[in-house]
Amino acid sequence: EVQLVESGGGLVQAGGSLRLSCAASGFTFDNYAIGWFRQAPGKEREGVSCISRTDGSTRYADSVKGRFTGSSEHAKNTVYLQMNSLKPEDTAVYYCAIAQYGSACSYYNINYWGKGTLVTVSS
Repeated sequence: EVQLVESGGGLVQAGGSLRLSCAASGFTFDNYAIGWFRQAPGKEREGVSCISRTDGSTRYADSVKGRFTGSSEHAKNTVYLQMNSLKPEDTAVYYCAIAQYGSACSYYNINYWGKGTLVTVSS
């Protein structure tokens, strides 16, 4: 059974940092592309960061470039999202997701989602 379990969310003041983790199990880690999405109240789910399965490079949404850093630790089947200089508009539920085919940057390619972890940034 595929499982994606996010952790690390919480309440933080604007300008602060959080590191999200996603522990993956039930599938071959290297066979899937992995990404982070978020959904703010009343808004559509949007891609935040995704890791290429071909060269390991990471892509970011324009809204988080320079502030968020995605990484992975294959030995632990875990991916991370380091979030710095957080803003109130970063408040959302953050989801880890995997795609068997294509890029994990696209919502439409996602096969499995985690349950999400809430990040709240106060002003």
